[in-house]
Amino acid sequence: MSSPKRRIETDVMKLLMSDYEVTLVDDNMQEFFVNFVGPKDSPYEGGLWRIHVELPDQYPYKSPSIGFQNKIFHPNIDEASGSVCLDVINQTWSPMFDMFNIFEEFIPQLLNYPNAADPLNGDASSLYLRDKKRYLEKVKAYVREFANPSDVRSHNFRRGGGFRMRGRDGKDGKDGDGGEEKEDGDRDGDDGEYDDDDDDDEEELSSLDGSINDDDDDDDEVAGTMDL
Repeated sequence: MSSPKRRIETDVMKLLMSDYEVTLVDDNMQEFFVNFVGPKDSPYEGGLWRIHVELPDQYPYKSPSIGFQNKIFHPNIDEASGSVCLDVINQTWSPMFDMFNIFEEFIPQLLNYPNAADPLNGDASSLYLRDKKRYLEKVKAYVREFANPSDVRSHNFRRGGGFRMRGRDGKDGKDGDGGEEKEDGDRDGDDGEYDDDDDDDEEELSSLDGSINDDDDDDDEVAGTMDL
């Protein structure tokens, strides 16, 4: 077994034996999902995110690809795709790190200390620099709306206006366990209660967006996106 392959097996086994909930895609140790709990004493506390990880053949000499499957509001995470800024990963990554470090140190540090000067989400970056209080309020609103632990664990979480998961084939539309894509109104069990809460949260998000957009023209020079 080559050194990179051996290292991949060692690091993923360490993660599988930890307290993290890990789901391999087709028993492939180079592609899997990890349920990540928002860091304590942070605006992301109480949320749960399903994170998609892909390890390149050159791992650990090349950094892993990391993407949030359910929506999160953060300057260095693309809101539409959930991708984490590659520059942020590469600036921090070292072959000395392993996947356990990613979830114990890298992601918590990223969430707590965003780099607003090098954003993937220009709106989040602009708001973070302009009005920290309102930024934190919007982060928490996204946590309530998109990172409900029971919905994430049941693969019934929301991205944008509907449900979206990355399937085993890498395409959107099926969850990591092969389940079909779900649209609004197709939830089972006790999800009706969650639907009732959605209206309140959507009103809160709309209210935040409305008050934020009033100043958008003044902040065009602050907001921006980066080329990877």
